[in-house]
Amino acid sequence: MDCVACGSAAVAERPDRTARGYRRLRCRDCGKQYNERSGTLLNHAQYPSDVIALVVLWRLRYRLTLRDLAEMFLQRGIVFSHEAVRAWEAKLAPELAHELRRRRHAKGGAGRRRWHVDETYLKVRGRWCYLYRAIDRDGHLVDTMLSEHRDMAAAQAFFRSAKAATGVTPDQITTDGHGSYPRAIRSTLGRRVLHRTSAYKNNRLEQDHRGVKGRIRCMRGFKSLASAGRFCRSHDELRNLLRPRTRHNQHVPASRRRRLHLRRAAIALAILETA
Repeated sequence: MDCVACGSAAVAERPDRTARGYRRLRCRDCGKQYNERSGTLLNHAQYPSDVIALVVLWRLRYRLTLRDLAEMFLQRGIVFSHEAVRAWEAKLAPELAHELRRRRHAKGGAGRRRWHVDETYLKVRGRWCYLYRAIDRDGHLVDTMLSEHRDMAAAQAFFRSAKAATGVTPDQITTDGHGSYPRAIRSTLGRRVLHRTSAYKNNRLEQDHRGVKGRIRCMRGFKSLASAGRFCRSHDELRNLLRPRTRHNQHVPASRRRRLHLRRAAIALAILETA
């Protein structure tokens, strides 16, 4: 761990630790003394990093409200309020989504070049907004974007975001019959991209919408567009990481499913703890 003050790699570990068990470090160049949590988003947090990371992971993954999580950890003798869960999610969820997007950039085979694009509805401040989502032929996440409008500008912004997230330009895109898609695809991705319009060929994406719709059902809507967009993107990125299948309708034995879940959940927790 480099020095948080000068960035030097000449760092020595001190023999003692903090009250919560974190390593103390000292920079040989500038003399700065700090611990392994200094300079991170959880630097001044009252609770251990592993507890906060687990709270945020469960918040994004499972159908739990803020108060549900506070009550669950109360049974373990860890006391915090539902507002603390909200603050931890707002702080760590964007970092998790950003890191997971970075890791899947320009990865994947031929299936990554065939996208299924559609939008679903979410209620924000009592008004319906549009959640643009895209998956590839194998069911892996391409991108997620929340918009107040369903128009040409929103479609173009989504395709730009999807191209930046994946690092590839698709060969084929399947959408419903909305009129904004053809021009948005031509202007953003080029004229060589084959555009198919079929409601039935997009059934796999319609079914995939159930993941995020089922997760937010217990939340009774969002208070702001920013928090809604942050939560939906983080949830989709984490759900894609924990997805055991590598292709559509693949059978995964229960033993392998458990191993994959534990391994990938450990990756997510490590990202959250070091954010």
